[in-house]
Amino acid sequence: MQVLIIEDEPQLARHITRALMRHGHGATAQHDGVEGLKAALEQPPDLVVLDLNLPSLDGFSVLGKLREAKSSARVLILTARGEVEHRVKGLKAGADDYLAKPFSMEELVARVEALGRRAATPTATDLLDVADLHLDVHQRRVTRAGKTIPLSPREFDLLQVLMQEPGRVFSRTELCERVWQRDHEYDTRTVEIFITRLRKKVDAGFADSLIQTIRSVGYTIRPPQ
Repeated sequence: MQVLIIEDEPQLARHITRALMRHGHGATAQHDGVEGLKAALEQPPDLVVLDLNLPSLDGFSVLGKLREAKSSARVLILTARGEVEHRVKGLKAGADDYLAKPFSMEELVARVEALGRRAATPTATDLLDVADLHLDVHQRRVTRAGKTIPLSPREFDLLQVLMQEPGRVFSRTELCERVWQRDHEYDTRTVEIFITRLRKKVDAGFADSLIQTIRSVGYTIRPPQ
């Protein structure tokens, strides 16, 4: 997997680069928001490790411009410990995961590889349909009524889990385990953020809403009655 690190602390960026390379990944680093964005767009990586406090262009702006450019790179944001509002803002803006500083290199590598596994995991069914919503696992493409719906990698993963078992109600905890591959640190707010993002893209503008909230239980996707 090719990883781009955008981190303004050169020593930390070097440590991250070396840790990822020791585990067989390609890794390059940029220390400035503008240069990092340029590198991400000119030679798209599989994943971006993105610090939020960057010179020239902050991490939120970099993330926003990547998503505006339809970048398919997964984004792991780095935040100061306790900055819950920054994590929430980053997830709403299109980040796929977050890691609070200070962190261990072992955990960072594990998070990176978990994101990579989600991208590469094959499924038995490559084409999924719920009503007029169509998901192509192999092409990682989603359409509704023939209209392409751009999704971030994590949004795609969440929708894929829901569409693999239409009508089944998933608890927030199970979605954390299935999509984020862990059952801690993620509170219900994180799942709610991603469900809200999906609804705005999948259901907005259509007469029938496919993604349903089952009060006090969880979420499901199903055709209109």
